[in-house]
Amino acid sequence: MFEQSRRNFLATAGAVSALSLAGCAGTAGGSRVVVVGGGFGGATAAKYVKWFDPSVDVTLIEPKAAYTTCPFSNAFLGGVVKFETITHTYAGLAKHGVTVMQDMVTNVDPAKKMVMTAGGKSVPYDKLIMSPGIDFRFDTIEGYDAAAAEIVPHAWKAGPQTQMLRKQLEAMDDGGLVIIAPPPNPFRCPPGPYERACMIAHYLKANKPKSKVLILDAKDKFSKQGLFEEGWNLYYKGLIEWVPAAKDGTVKGVNAQTRTAITEFEEHKADVLNVIPAQRANLIAAKVGLTDKSGWCPVHLNTFESKLIPDVHVIGDAAIASGMPKSGNAANTQAKVCAKVVVDILAGKQPGIPKTTNTCYSLITPDHGISVTAVYELGEKSYGGVKGSGGLTPKDAGREFWKQESRNARGWYANISEDIWG
Repeated sequence: MFEQSRRNFLATAGAVSALSLAGCAGTAGGSRVVVVGGGFGGATAAKYVKWFDPSVDVTLIEPKAAYTTCPFSNAFLGGVVKFETITHTYAGLAKHGVTVMQDMVTNVDPAKKMVMTAGGKSVPYDKLIMSPGIDFRFDTIEGYDAAAAEIVPHAWKAGPQTQMLRKQLEAMDDGGLVIIAPPPNPFRCPPGPYERACMIAHYLKANKPKSKVLILDAKDKFSKQGLFEEGWNLYYKGLIEWVPAAKDGTVKGVNAQTRTAITEFEEHKADVLNVIPAQRANLIAAKVGLTDKSGWCPVHLNTFESKLIPDVHVIGDAAIASGMPKSGNAANTQAKVCAKVVVDILAGKQPGIPKTTNTCYSLITPDHGISVTAVYELGEKSYGGVKGSGGLTPKDAGREFWKQESRNARGWYANISEDIWG
């Protein structure tokens, strides 16, 4: 019964936001929408603004020619997928009528409604959708900065950093120690560091079985903890060790040259050190004036319009979407809501009441997947899960269920990638 209802949920969850906003798109012809950032949020928003109203002029500004996804980047580290699998170009968006500008946004003039770029362009907008992603609070760990990250990778912005971490794992001798230092909340992809531990352990078990993974955590609990610990006991006993904050797990300093993680009472020397620092919205969001003291962007939850600058909407990891996690799937569904809102406002219509969704898969082994899914409805101050929707993979579900979850994970990735960049 649970499995059947779960399958039904997974089959329909991706359409919930669009269904909740169903209706005539209206006419916003001649309007100009600029989208900043070509990841899960931005690329989706650009495509769906055009889908809801083809007459709107949509420009996506993104500095990279291709986007590498954080989802399934851990599987690349574990040798489960190839790097090309997690890299997507913007040819599909151009095919749908979106103008893709490969450039870096340097500032926004809200008074003139103009976006300025490093290439010297000034791009006018009627509505601006910002999906800039994250940046790091390098000041929270002594000795760890952008230069140190070229020796000790964070690999939390997928791409060259992910490839660097993989090469370090390949070069490590059997018997080496891999240390992963997850950040404090809130951060992009809450289950990500623990899936990473699994995928690295999977690689080590097959290729360097005398090695070990040590997780030095800035928290005392984490997403899907019971399910991860169940998997560690099944497959990686003695290979993965987790040290919570209460037991001196918080990394306070780093010596990048010696690959040493320094906690309050100990120094841990690694052969491969992966430090994921505390996070905030991308620096361009702060420069524009979209962030508050938290470092993230406050938004009106019904429209994702900034509380600080009118006609600028913020979605994805950078936004304070209270009640929702910072995940690729959350960004994708927020983008669809935002796209419909923007089209409705430009057409002089009242936006509908949004519903959003999230599905988050993690791989413990290539054939053991776990997930959490939810449908969210807007409450007074935050998004709340709809009672009876989605759920968490049951503990002790059994190998056939876990194998199906791993298949679902691959299907989810293929479908959402096609939805965004196809």
